[in-house]
Amino acid sequence: MPLTSDTTSLLLERLRSALPAQALLTDPAELAAHARDSAPFSACGTPAVVAVPRTAGQVEHVMRTAYELDVPVVPQGARTGLAGAANAVDGCVVLSTAAMDRILSVDPANRLVRCEPGVTTRRLAEAVAEHGLAYPPDPASWDRCTIGGNIATGAGGICCVKYGVTADYVLGLDLVLPDGRRMRTGRDTAKGVAGYDLTRLIVGSEGTLAVVVGATLALRPARPPALSLLAQFPTLTAAGDAVAAVTAAGHTPSALELLDRATTQAIVDLGTHALLRPGSAATLIVESDGADPSSELSAMEILCKEAGAEHIATSATVEEAYEIIEARRLVSPALAAYMASRGGGLTAFIEDVAVPRSALPVLVGRIEEIAERYGLRIFTLGHAGDGNLHPTVVFDESDADEFRRAREAYDAIMAAGLELGGTTTGEHGIGTLKREWLERELGPVSLELQRGLKRLFDPKNLLNPGKVVTA
Repeated sequence: MPLTSDTTSLLLERLRSALPAQALLTDPAELAAHARDSAPFSACGTPAVVAVPRTAGQVEHVMRTAYELDVPVVPQGARTGLAGAANAVDGCVVLSTAAMDRILSVDPANRLVRCEPGVTTRRLAEAVAEHGLAYPPDPASWDRCTIGGNIATGAGGICCVKYGVTADYVLGLDLVLPDGRRMRTGRDTAKGVAGYDLTRLIVGSEGTLAVVVGATLALRPARPPALSLLAQFPTLTAAGDAVAAVTAAGHTPSALELLDRATTQAIVDLGTHALLRPGSAATLIVESDGADPSSELSAMEILCKEAGAEHIATSATVEEAYEIIEARRLVSPALAAYMASRGGGLTAFIEDVAVPRSALPVLVGRIEEIAERYGLRIFTLGHAGDGNLHPTVVFDESDADEFRRAREAYDAIMAAGLELGGTTTGEHGIGTLKREWLERELGPVSLELQRGLKRLFDPKNLLNPGKVVTA
C-alpha cells in the first residue's frame, strides 16, 4: 500500500544522507518508467522512489533504511525480464543496480571474472574475449540484459545445450541481505563443498532473498569457429525424431534450435533469408563448434535425412554458417513485420516452458492446437536441444476479448507443459506471472520449504514481496 507522507519524507531524508541527489529519482515519469519489466498479464504498483546506487555501501544504506522503516524494496536490472519479477509494488523503493556496471578484474590464470551486477552480458563477453576467454550464457537480450538480472532469473540462451546456463558459471556472490547486512557466498577455487550451497540458492531467486552487488563468474577458453546446418521437415514428428537421433548418437551441438511452421513462414515472408523454403512444418538450426565441426555436421545431416528432412542447407565456411544462424536471429524482425501487417499496436509475449526432449514435438503440436482453439497466432521457437520452447502469443491488448483469449491460451500452454512432465519455466523465471503455476508444479511440501527459506532470509517480507512464492 502507498506510504504515508510522513514515512515517505523520512525515507527520502534518510536516503539522501548517504546517496547523491542524482541517485534518487522521484519524478512521476521516472517512477512510471521503473514500475515494471517486460511481462504482460502482470500487475505493478507505483514506487515511492527509485534508488540508483553506484556502490555496495550505498546499497547497504538503502536496505538498512528501508528495513528500519518497513518499506518494501524491489531490485531491478535492465527490466528485460518476462515474468513480472521486477515489477514495483505500491510505496516501495525500486533499487536499480544498473549504475553498478564495473568489470572489476579478469583472471585468465584461474579462468574467472569479477564484476558488478549492472554489467551487460554482451559487454562482459566482449571484455573476456580480449583475454582469449568466453562467458557462454547468451540470452536473446544479451546486449541489454545485465549479469545481475541473469543471476536473478537463472538465464540461459541458445548455446546452453552444450555450455550450460548462468547457474553453471556463478562461483561466488557478494550480497546485501534485506536488513542491510553484507555477506559473500561461494569461492574462487575450482572445487569446494564447504557448507550449504547458498550461491546456487540465490541464483534464480529473482531478488527475493538478497541483492546481488558483485559476482565471481567462471570462464571457458574462447569458442572455436562454428559451422551450421539448416534442416526443414514435413512434420513435427520428423523434426523431433531428428533431435532425438542427434542426442542419442552422442553429438554435442553448440546450438540446436527449433522453429515451428508459423515462425518459419514469418521469416520466409520477410524475404531476407534465401535458404529457408516455405511450407515446412518445422525447421531445425544446428551449430557445431567441436574439434572437427565439418565431420560432426555431416553426421548430423545424415541423421536429419534419415528422420525425413525435405530440405537441408549446410555451411562450409564461417560466413555461410553465419547466414544459417541468421535465420534464428531474424525471428524478432519477422514477428515485428507480421504485427505491422496487422496494423500495429499489438503485443508479442514470449513465453517459456520446458519439457523432456522426447516430448518436444508433442508440445509444439499442442501449442498449434491451442492457437487454433483460441483464434490466435502463436509463433513457437526454442532450444530443441534441451526441450525449452518459447511460444510467442501475438494479441491486441486493447481488444478485451482477444486479451482474454491470449491469457487463456497462455494458461493452456502451461498446463500442457506440466502434463507432459515439464516445467513452467526453463529460463525466464516465475515472478508474479507464474506464481500460481509454481504452486501446482512444486506440491505442498516443497512449497512450504521454499516459503520457509524466504522467511529465514526476509522475516519482514520486504524484499521483492509477492514474487515467486507468497510468504
